[in-house]
Amino acid sequence: MGTAPRYDPSEQSFSDLSGERVLVFGGTGFLGRHVCAALRSAGARVVTVSRNAPAGGTPDDSVPMDLASATEAELVRLVHDHAPRVVINAAGRAHGGEPSELLAVNAEAVERLAHALPAAPEPPRLVHLGSIHEYGTGEVGTGFLEDGPTRPVGAYAAAKLRATLAVIEAVRTRGLDGTVLRIGNVVGPGAPRQSLLGTVAHSLAEAAERARTSGERPRLRLTPLRAQRDFVDVRDVAEAVLAAATAPLASVRGRVVNVGCGRAIPVRQAVERMIALSGAPLDIVERASETGRSDPRWQRMDIGAAGELLSWRPRRDLERSLSDLLEEARRSRARRTTAE
Repeated sequence: MGTAPRYDPSEQSFSDLSGERVLVFGGTGFLGRHVCAALRSAGARVVTVSRNAPAGGTPDDSVPMDLASATEAELVRLVHDHAPRVVINAAGRAHGGEPSELLAVNAEAVERLAHALPAAPEPPRLVHLGSIHEYGTGEVGTGFLEDGPTRPVGAYAAAKLRATLAVIEAVRTRGLDGTVLRIGNVVGPGAPRQSLLGTVAHSLAEAAERARTSGERPRLRLTPLRAQRDFVDVRDVAEAVLAAATAPLASVRGRVVNVGCGRAIPVRQAVERMIALSGAPLDIVERASETGRSDPRWQRMDIGAAGELLSWRPRRDLERSLSDLLEEARRSRARRTTAE
């Protein structure tokens, strides 16, 4: 897991979370770790809920629970025991897995959670992290609006949309205080190797070491870099979560809010810039996916609602996100080398 991410406080004050308990499902994952760091910096008493709960954790700071297999009754008991003010759902699976597994983790578990929270003696607010992929492919030159059409492509995107609809329906029919943040393509320190930019960053860290020791120039095979994506820094996402957790109920309850950079950035540009920043020798070879998977070609979010409802805006540009991702990949590589 490495060291906890450092949180750069935003210009806003989240002092009203001081001393409040917050449950974070998926708190040991990429997004969850940054969200937990931001919450702790705001003074919250954070309890991570994850099947990979940290070793040595206590019930006051971590709970081992797999959201995908937890029953509604178990979730009700968890909330009753910890009495959180806010529940953040950063759990999910984006890479790999059968469609049935992606559905169980990303949709069915959220449905149970959305049903369980209103049953608590003091129901907490739910901030659920959705995905830009719920929109599918956009028309070039346009931005996704929260009330616009959703055309998910693939099992993951379809499951994330089902989860969003479950949260909004629970608000309408069960009295849930819930909101969904639809997150863009997340980048920044700690991005998983399975993601495109995470793959490139770790490959560059390995390429630099191989160049020093053997003079090799590695090659990395990727699918064709034709897409344009809305990239958002993971630390900006954490700040948006804080804003949603503390916003007035009337501003966010029952709302879907886009959280992205508001720009469509060519993926090729991001990859080439990361290679340039690293200074490492690495050749990219583009080949069509053997699975025949077709990813969205254009994705850009309209983030006006986030500004109006959450007073939030992204504060880190892609250059910083890529630089920090590279640095974390280098540190991770060094730790593995030392351990060997």
